[in-house]
Amino acid sequence: MTSLSLIKAIICDMDGVILRDHHLLPGAKEFIENLLKGPIPFVFLTNYPSQTPSEQKHRLGISGVHVPEEHFYTSAMATAAFLENQTGRTAYVIGESGLTHELYKIGFTLTDVEPDFVIVGETRAYNWDMIYKASKLINQGSRFIATNPDVVGPDGSPSCGSLCAPIERITKKAPFYIGKPNPWMMRAALKKLQAHSEDTVIIGDNMSTDIVAGIQAGMQTILVLTGVTKEEDLIQYPFRPHHIFPCVGDIDLF
Repeated sequence: MTSLSLIKAIICDMDGVILRDHHLLPGAKEFIENLLKGPIPFVFLTNYPSQTPSEQKHRLGISGVHVPEEHFYTSAMATAAFLENQTGRTAYVIGESGLTHELYKIGFTLTDVEPDFVIVGETRAYNWDMIYKASKLINQGSRFIATNPDVVGPDGSPSCGSLCAPIERITKKAPFYIGKPNPWMMRAALKKLQAHSEDTVIIGDNMSTDIVAGIQAGMQTILVLTGVTKEEDLIQYPFRPHHIFPCVGDIDLF
């Protein structure tokens, strides 16, 4: 197991590690300040696709921490990176600006007329018409893509996996999920950092997404206990994180 002192790149989750709602978690401010001062490249990696990096920057900013937007990478960005190498440039999208912005950047046209893809992210405007239209298009041959498999958001709200569930039940077709724990998301983050997995650590609060993604990618993994997974939950998993800390402020990487 690589010593944390030898780590050359950092991938860090946001919700449950740095923020809860719009409030910084214990030690997060000092941790981020050390990241900004230090020599180690880093990226905040989030499964939630609804906000752009600029909006993520603003979200941290109102909490009193200012991080340049190039340090944020979302499942919407990873979805666009995946689709850029696929055939087809039309999509019916269930999602918000964070997702549609990334699709426009790679030349997609958003349409409900014979689209190549049905792409599901997250939106509070989800309704019966969207379920019906998405299901009909998928049954007619559109490819089913989703930004992330999370069923519940950090605030208990329905997440992408919940929005996909009725469409999957109707069509009997599962979406291809891009976000963590899909290795595609991890490779995209490593590419952004120009880093190698064996020299990189992922910090997360969720054994089912962050930690398993890091283990499958060959990274060091750090579980913090300020989010989804609690120490008593570890018995449910056949794998373990390499390191466990009460909060991100207790991690010494510098």
